[in-house]
Amino acid sequence: MIERILTWALGNRLLVIVLSLLLTFGGALALRDLPIDAVPDVTNVQVQVLTTAPALGPEEVERFITTPVEIAMSGLPGLREVRSVSKFGLSAVTVVFAEGTDIYHARQLVNERVQTARGTIPPGYGDPEMGPISTGLGEIFQFELRGKGKSAMELRSILEWEVAPRLRRVPGVVEVNSFGGELKTYEVQLHPERLTQYGITLGDVFEAVRSSNANAGGAYIERSGEQYLVRGEGLLTSLDDIANVVVTTDAKDGTPIYVRQLADVRFAPAVRQGAVTRDGTGEVVTGITMMLMGANARAVVTDVKRAVATMAPDLAKLGVTIEPFYDRTDLVDKTIATVSRSLVEGGLLVIVILFLMLRNLRAGLVVAVAIPLSMLGAFIGMRQLGVSGNLMSLGAIDFGLIVDGAVIVIENAMRLIAERSHKFARALTPPERTQAVLDGSREVLRSTVFGVTIIAIVYLPILTLTDIEGKMFRPMAITVLLALVTSLCLALTVVPVLASLFLPSRVSEEEGGIVRTMRRWYEPWLEKALGRPRLAAGSAAALFVISLLVAPLLGAEFIPRLDEGSIALQAWRLPPCC
Repeated sequence: MIERILTWALGNRLLVIVLSLLLTFGGALALRDLPIDAVPDVTNVQVQVLTTAPALGPEEVERFITTPVEIAMSGLPGLREVRSVSKFGLSAVTVVFAEGTDIYHARQLVNERVQTARGTIPPGYGDPEMGPISTGLGEIFQFELRGKGKSAMELRSILEWEVAPRLRRVPGVVEVNSFGGELKTYEVQLHPERLTQYGITLGDVFEAVRSSNANAGGAYIERSGEQYLVRGEGLLTSLDDIANVVVTTDAKDGTPIYVRQLADVRFAPAVRQGAVTRDGTGEVVTGITMMLMGANARAVVTDVKRAVATMAPDLAKLGVTIEPFYDRTDLVDKTIATVSRSLVEGGLLVIVILFLMLRNLRAGLVVAVAIPLSMLGAFIGMRQLGVSGNLMSLGAIDFGLIVDGAVIVIENAMRLIAERSHKFARALTPPERTQAVLDGSREVLRSTVFGVTIIAIVYLPILTLTDIEGKMFRPMAITVLLALVTSLCLALTVVPVLASLFLPSRVSEEEGGIVRTMRRWYEPWLEKALGRPRLAAGSAAALFVISLLVAPLLGAEFIPRLDEGSIALQAWRLPPCC
């Protein structure tokens, strides 16, 4: 079967070249759409259920909110574990599913149970809702909102009502979290002595404000062929509206008693649990853009920055600006630069070694063609399998492995061309050169397939890894296997075709200087080893034992060290006692 493929390729050289061009074009398109990130996302399949309860302490949050939610989540299909954190005013329940579970299916299952949990939580204690569809690598763009003369409350309001909604419309952005500043609220600060003076209770004030904040719809009135809608508008829209709410009437003369007579109505910040500072300049207002799970980080950040630039004129009218202080593309660009440098240096090194060993520039270039074509074929497979390009997947490519099959084919073809040109005492004709390439490729066909297969088998066990190990290392194995399979196909088709077209028709049989020098050093040692087989085998066994003793002292790392150059600092401290 494989020999037929080889014969077909040399018999249809033009078609093979066209197919290689299509491979180049398809690989370029796949690379353009390939998700690019710094490292693999090792986050498991999880859904968070968040509940805010500003008036409750940790014990009450755990008892009335977290526990009912956890009980409601038990027994879900594919459930791996349920863990939770209960803090002052916040309940966070994380529901983890088995690997391979579709995230949207998992969220549907959780959403059904959230409805059940809501019925068991006391009224007014909190409303559970699911967190965004993001992961631990979702924080891709962080920025500060600045405005000279603007208060922390004004900046926070602009962030939540002007900036965040427009950023959420960017494809791939799932949430924009606000940090710092003061959350604007309408506060009615009652005076107890006035309540006592008028004989009014807190409940009366609560009920008056609540019942006065509503719109009511009615029917319509027909007049002169037109319809006039009947509506009752009572939504509170300003501080004055709240201040003018009638709580009750005086029992003696029926004079209305307003909220403004009982309390001070003003804007006030909600209860805060922390603050954000930057560069020692005091408190600031910041936003964090969260990326949708599985999205292309580099593309999403580019779109976010474009959206920020678009809204800049509108924000300038409000007297504020956006200043980014964390951009994921910086890390991605550094990673791509590192991988690109390694790939270019590796490719050039392989070409130089091939040229020195084969002593023929054409042969070296023919072998080198397998490097970019194999990478392009791997990009197509990565795009189809959803594997992102990152430090692990792209950095694991070894060009020496990729060109192994091509080197075997070209080297044997060069040998046959040299032998036959020497035998005929002339340069080979194009048909004779093609036949020499075909015969040479047939001779090493088994060796080529066997060599690439052995290399591929080494990576197959990595595909069986699961959980964090699988998410970290399987992209590497998949990428290498895709590149190896592509290189084998190229070694059986494109490389022989290019060799039949571009290899010289006459090659010297004389060995190069490097090979002659290596042979002079190697042959005497080979004769000594064959003359003393026990000593050679014993020396090898001793080196193996020494390696076993030294191996535990070498140390190991789970993942490559990645120095991003950014520092994320988060601090907690106890509040002052007095």
